[in-house]
Amino acid sequence: MTVPVAIVGAGQAGLSVSWFLTQEGVEHVLLEASTTAHEWTDRRWDNFTLVTPNWHCRLPGYVYEGDDPDGFMNREQVAAWLAGYAASFDPPVREHTAVTLMTQREGGGFVLTLAGPDGEEVLEAEQVVLATGGYHLPIVPPFAAAIDPSITQVHSADYRNAAQLPDGDVLVVGSGQSGAQIAEDLHLEGRKVHLALGDAPRVARFYRGRDCMTWLADMGLYDTPVQQYPGGRAAREKTNHYVTGRDGGRDIDLRQFAAEGMRLYGLMSGAEGTRLSFEPTMTAALDSADAVYNSICRDIDAFIEREGIDAPAGEHYEAVWSPDHEPRMLDLAEAGITSIVWGIGYRPDYRWVKVGVFDGAAAPTQTRGVTSVPGLYFLGLPWMHTWGSGRFNGIARDAEHVFRSIVGARQPAAVEL
Repeated sequence: MTVPVAIVGAGQAGLSVSWFLTQEGVEHVLLEASTTAHEWTDRRWDNFTLVTPNWHCRLPGYVYEGDDPDGFMNREQVAAWLAGYAASFDPPVREHTAVTLMTQREGGGFVLTLAGPDGEEVLEAEQVVLATGGYHLPIVPPFAAAIDPSITQVHSADYRNAAQLPDGDVLVVGSGQSGAQIAEDLHLEGRKVHLALGDAPRVARFYRGRDCMTWLADMGLYDTPVQQYPGGRAAREKTNHYVTGRDGGRDIDLRQFAAEGMRLYGLMSGAEGTRLSFEPTMTAALDSADAVYNSICRDIDAFIEREGIDAPAGEHYEAVWSPDHEPRMLDLAEAGITSIVWGIGYRPDYRWVKVGVFDGAAAPTQTRGVTSVPGLYFLGLPWMHTWGSGRFNGIARDAEHVFRSIVGARQPAAVEL
């Protein structure tokens, strides 16, 4: 079987480029290993909410039209919203069909080996869009295997709720968006939480009368190409700011959690049995996160003044708690810790793509989703083009660029007379 265009992945990115192809009448197929947009139910905890306001939810031909544009949809609401998107144009999705191998075809195009309900088959495509995102393999450090087997270990991808974990204290490792929010979830459920911090920054939820992300959108931060962003392409490696949309949205203040009894540590560096070791980085991590928080507030202040906007006065953050020492060791048994939640992210896995478009770190080499291999594209990657690329509000622009590249490649070359 041969198709003009194959899209691998039927999440929001794959659906978005499918929408453009459908409008243009370009024959294509979406290949989905599970079910459409399954990540929103399969890899999100029960109390998950978006951290971006609902009005950010804008896909090609489909925008959030609910009654709470400045609120934050929960997991079920996001899944329902995406299901409505798929229903709005009936994309040609083949669910439960995994691509296990992709190679280049001699003379151009690609050969995809599929594993589906009816067994293995081969599909040939002139052009392919890899829209599987960049979060494939949950990261767990090698020393996790040395931790006493009596300790329950789960990755944030598999965390659902506090009741899932055995009685006792919980250690959350990682303070990025998932780690910080899961620590909050457990804390609110009354569990005693220990949190090992990484170097994630944080941001105010609301400032001077509006959501900070609404201010940042007005300031053009989500539209700035990565090449023009401070730090350039290195910005792609930055961890997103932690904040929450829970209960209508609020800051995540780890210092306040500590004042309420949460135990904080620096970067976790090793483990043996029930004994864990940490680097003395907690104070620096808290200070750095707060510095970023206040820096963003100052940027908003400058924007308000420059644009002559009438907005309420703002206050910058002042620390409500400071550590008096840096814990270097922790005995899980002595502390009563019975489980660990790893919230240190994911790494991409493109081992099934046997095409030379990856750098030394196995990351795709692309410009706005277009690779050096004719007919091969990526979509839905963080910082693919702008800060908005990995978010709902930036996908439409990226998908249109990839779509135009696909259509342009299908046009016959002009002949000079």
